[in-house]
Amino acid sequence: MGVTLPAAHVSISVPIEETSGVGEARRVAMKLAEALQFSEPDIGRVALVVTEAASNIVQHAGRGEILLRPFAVEAPASLEVLALDQGPGMANVAAALRDGFSTGGSSGQGLGAIARLSTCYEISSAPGKGTALLARIGRVKPKRPMEPGLEWGVVCVPKRNEEVCGDAWAVTAGHGRNTVLIVDGLGHGLHAFDAANEALRAFWGHARERPESILNALHQTLRATRGAVAGVAEIDWDKRELRWAGAGNIAGTLVPVEGKASGLVSHSGTLGQSVTRFQAFTHPWPDEGLLILHSDGLLSPWALEPYPGLTRKDPSLIAGVLYRDFASRRDDVVVLVGRERERNTREQGREST
Repeated sequence: MGVTLPAAHVSISVPIEETSGVGEARRVAMKLAEALQFSEPDIGRVALVVTEAASNIVQHAGRGEILLRPFAVEAPASLEVLALDQGPGMANVAAALRDGFSTGGSSGQGLGAIARLSTCYEISSAPGKGTALLARIGRVKPKRPMEPGLEWGVVCVPKRNEEVCGDAWAVTAGHGRNTVLIVDGLGHGLHAFDAANEALRAFWGHARERPESILNALHQTLRATRGAVAGVAEIDWDKRELRWAGAGNIAGTLVPVEGKASGLVSHSGTLGQSVTRFQAFTHPWPDEGLLILHSDGLLSPWALEPYPGLTRKDPSLIAGVLYRDFASRRDDVVVLVGRERERNTREQGREST
């Protein structure tokens, strides 16, 4: 049952539109867990979690989607599962988590079993808003003091019926500073995929530079490709500042815990073809706020206000809800949500891209 481990920045999407989708989601998840060198018991946990999550979609919503991606590829490896639907939602999530609770005539073991089998579990649901479920399965690293930094969640999915994704992302970590890249290769398919991957390689070669310098390096590298649009955010945790430089229609927003969100300004142009200028803008980092970056595969305007309590959830769950409700589905899409890491309060697998 071997499989090549997919690029860590890409999410595997399995549509759940009928009962057969449950089995397909389970098979794909098990293959991915094996590629991550999970133990047999952990592969079994993955199979059970994905089966329960997909079965809940079929039973309660009729249709939805399972997203899978490696949350960490270094030991100890872990796998992230997002189960998304636009069904009726739940009025009482806490009650639904209790074993024996059921509104659909089942044994009611689904959500409770998922919570027990996962090393990290969160859910967002409300009447009329559908349900988004996040589960991570894998070994947990020993707790240790963590330096200031970014915790992030991301969904990166190709256009429907495409084999490869022309959108990509990357995050550097450590030493009080994070740098984030979002890139969208022009169009979709292999040419966009090649451009995005060239941008990733250039980024990792220049990741210690300032955002405007990184964009310039990408511009030079991408001359031999179709080209791309991109944005680079640098967060200095000592200064509590964000520096942003963007080229083209990559969107960025800083969302404070209270007050008005601030859009991040990008200059016009296409990296590898023509760019008017490379300039960075500095913004104060909002305490307890969110950074949301995305390609034009996510439609604007989007909003978080209709989802009670969502901004306090795991960034991956926030990214999943935005993707579920605002992705165009006619283009590749990447959406990344980041917030300041909470020290020693949350299970954190180190992501690797």
